[in-house]
Parts: sequence; structure tokens; C-alpha cells
Amino acid sequence: MVKNGPVTAVIVGAGHRSLWYGKYALQEPDKLRIVGVADPNPVRREYFARQFGIPEAGLFASAEELAAAPKMADAVINGTMDHQHVATALPLLAAGYDMLIEKPFAVNMEEMERLARAAKQYHNKVMICHVLRYAPFYQEMRRRVLRGDLGEITSIEAAEYVSYHHMATCYVRGKWRDSNACHAGLLLAKSCHDMDIIMWLKSGVKPARVASFGSIFEFRPERCPEGAGTMCMVDCPIEDRCVYSAKKMYIDHPDRWSFYVWDRLEHIERPTIEDKIAELKKPDNYYGRCVWKCGNDVVDHQNVAIEFADGSTASFILASGSGKDERTIHICGTRAEIYGSLEQGYFTVRSINPAPGCECDIEEVRFDAQGGHGGGDQRLVADFVEYLRGDEPSISLTKLDDSINGHMAVFLAEQSRQTGQVCAFPEGFAI
Repeated sequence: MVKNGPVTAVIVGAGHRSLWYGKYALQEPDKLRIVGVADPNPVRREYFARQFGIPEAGLFASAEELAAAPKMADAVINGTMDHQHVATALPLLAAGYDMLIEKPFAVNMEEMERLARAAKQYHNKVMICHVLRYAPFYQEMRRRVLRGDLGEITSIEAAEYVSYHHMATCYVRGKWRDSNACHAGLLLAKSCHDMDIIMWLKSGVKPARVASFGSIFEFRPERCPEGAGTMCMVDCPIEDRCVYSAKKMYIDHPDRWSFYVWDRLEHIERPTIEDKIAELKKPDNYYGRCVWKCGNDVVDHQNVAIEFADGSTASFILASGSGKDERTIHICGTRAEIYGSLEQGYFTVRSINPAPGCECDIEEVRFDAQGGHGGGDQRLVADFVEYLRGDEPSISLTKLDDSINGHMAVFLAEQSRQTGQVCAFPEGFAI
């Protein structure tokens, strides 16, 4: 337990998400202080050192190097790539660090069990970055469920719509395009948040069975427009008519996905548009490649159905190609229902009212959805700090053992999608 002064933390994996979480230390320096960073990329190490005032002694090339050094902080913020989370976490848990781990915290059931076993063995406090739980939109839903406003939940319908430019950048051209390289499909990498929300809303009721369907519908070579080239800005005669043009996405919008698209220009302090154009023309740069010729193997849409032990059900739709990113949800209970949109910043409650001339009572609840993930990002870090201090946890607390069912549902959904079978939750492992 942290007793005096700010919680101290070392960032492991100097990526976009780690930087976002670390900003809490700049906003609340009396609560959190970043004292180190571990990353194999020296450019990123130096960038984080400048951002957080980290001395040379706090710079490490790997998680293993950090774990081998004398313990220098209370906790680690683990923002490595998906398949590196468990491998980097284990030596640091053994070294005595508590940990905030980016989602997905494991890429298969075996890894999930190893991490849970290690946290129990070394008595670490481990939280998962399921930031949606901290968005006021979802927190207020959870409060109403807990106090019984909806009665018993009978059905949950949730959906995530991934915008065309988000899908193309991250999951067709980007580092999550290849499941063999990143060890995660689209459902795990993108929507384990949503599966976690479903399990959180049904917390205390064991999930029983999962079924799922999905495929690559759009982003495959046989759907490529006639006459398209291989590199958008090199050999494509239809680039000016293509909505997925690399020029339209990354030159006309140079800052929208900058942390991902321009990672190979990090050594240049202020890359010019000419630098960026030249980078997109390189044959080994997938961000400049035709989206139908990227060799991607992750699905671009997927549906999941879940049955719980009490007979209630849930469904989740993951779809790409929308005009903008959006998450929606509809919860039906025995007394009332809630439906709304995270990005539109509201949900509506309809409560049964059988009075003469009435059908239901309607309440609209609105939110300020400023900040990452509906305002959840910084609230999550604040709760992690309070958790380490031993204060009363929030209703959103994403402890490791409370996050297992959401990941388990993803793993079983992928198994179902690939085998065509309905998959049962294993006995004794669901939390």
C-alpha cells in the first residue's frame, strides 16, 4: 500500500496508450509520478524521458532489464503490444510491482491463466485497462442496474461500429492486420472492451455458452476495384476516386492517425508533408498500400451470442465501414430498459407504467463525453492510484479476476467462429 506522496510508476512499452495514461501524472503530479520507462526503441525512450522528466537511471531497454534492477517504483503501466503483455508482466510481478495492463491482457486462455496465477502467487494488485467502465455513460448504467431500476436483466444488445478509416488504418494496413504477428483477432484487439461491459453488467451471473459468426467480407483481393494498383500514390490510376486512398486518409488528414502512420518518421522532429508522401510511397510501407492487397487476415465483421446461467442472453455486433466510430447498447430488464449511444452522449430509460393513459415513463440522461473513450481514460488511471492507496474502490474497478469472463467470452467466440460449434464456458474458471 502506498502511504505517503504520489504513487510512482514505470511505463513499459512507450506507445500511444501508455502516453495517454501517463498524462495523468502531468495533470495530477501529487497523485502519480512517472519515474521510468522501458522500451527497446531509443527514440521513444528519450521522448518519454523528456515528457515526464525521467533521469537516465530510469531508462531501460526491456521489461526484463527493469525487472533485474532494484525495485524503483510502486507500479508498472504495461502498454506493450497485445502478445507481449503476459511475457513482460510475469518478471515484473515477480519483482513486486503492482500493475495496470493495457487490454487485451492476454491473447489466449493459457496466458490468461498464467497471469492470474502469478498475480495470486506474488500478491500483486493488477488492473486491466477496460476504460469503457469508467465512461460516465456506462457508470450510470451500472449504478441503475445495481440499485434495481431495471429489475432483472433479461437481454443485452451491444454494438460497435468501426469507421472506415479506423478499420483501414489499424486492422487492414496497420499492425493489427496480421493475427499471426499480433496474436489477436479484431474481436479481441478492438472489442474486448464491449465484451467486458456485457459481463460487468451481468456481474455475479455465470456465462454459460457462446456462439459466433464472422468473416473478411470487404478487404480481400477479389473485391479490389478493377484497375487498382498496389501502392495508392505510386501506381494506382483510380486513387482519386477511392475512399480508402492513402492520400485522402493520411496526407489530407495528416494528424488523425499520426501516432501509427508516421511511426517510421519519429526520428524527424517535424516531418514535412513531403517526408510523409515519400514514406507512403515506399514499397514496404503498408499504410501506403491498397487496402485490398494488404494480406490481412482479421475479420472485418463479427456477431456474438451469449447465454447466461440464469437464462438471460446477450448479443454483440462488430461491424466496420461506418461513417464514424460509434458504440450503442440496449439493456432490457423486467421493470425497465435502457438504450443509448456512447458517442452521442445520451441514453434513454423507459420504465413500465401501466397507469391509465400511460404506457411507460421516459427519462433521457445526457453526458459530456469529452476525453478518450467517453471520458474513461483518465478516470481509470485515477482509480488505479486510489486502488494502490487502499482506498474504497469504485464500481468500475477493473481488477484482473473481475476481467476474466470478458476475455474468456472472446476466446470462446473465436473458437465458435472457426469451428461452427456452440462453445461452453469451462467449469471452475469463470469468475
